[in-house]
Amino acid sequence: MARYTGPVCRLCRRDMTKLFLKGERCYSSKCAIERRAYPPGQHGPGRQKKLSQYGIQLREKQKLRRIYGVNEKQFRAYFRKAASQPGVSGDNFLILLERRLDNVVFRMGFAASRAAARQLVAHGNVAVNGRKLDIPAYIVRAGEEISVIERHENNAFVQEALQKARIRQVPQWMELDDDKPKGKVVALPTREQIDTQVNEQLIVEFYSK
Repeated sequence: MARYTGPVCRLCRRDMTKLFLKGERCYSSKCAIERRAYPPGQHGPGRQKKLSQYGIQLREKQKLRRIYGVNEKQFRAYFRKAASQPGVSGDNFLILLERRLDNVVFRMGFAASRAAARQLVAHGNVAVNGRKLDIPAYIVRAGEEISVIERHENNAFVQEALQKARIRQVPQWMELDDDKPKGKVVALPTREQIDTQVNEQLIVEFYSK
């Protein structure tokens, strides 16, 4: 499945919730959900049909997939891996997605959105434990240090995103350097520390059919 390259605000409107796909715009009054709180398209403002249980599960699955920017094949692979691990499958699934390198870069505030973080990683501008790594899907482990490579430390976009991230504060399972775009994953996240607004149990039910 190809990567979606169309307008992302319509995805938020389709799911009727903020997916935070467009950086700072999502926190402002310019957010599409704030301006047009109904699905996109000609019949968007009209009556919405009632979804079946399958439809509800599908919408929840699509919502989570869009939040993390993962294609269907990758998404299924993450679910299979999560289901094979001990513990709660839904929690394991979210924690795996949260540990993707592009998401960690976003959470640390080196980029304004996950899409921007993915580009930053793919272009070879991020290092893990001092070594350049250009694989957005790399699963970060506890104790690993993530940093923007030296020649991009003072990049205007990185600095702007970092400044705003410091105001909002990074998640508890990671710590940020006071001076440089550098941080450390101090522990693996727990479900309680992941603020993604999704009902993962519906997704487990969807894939368990």
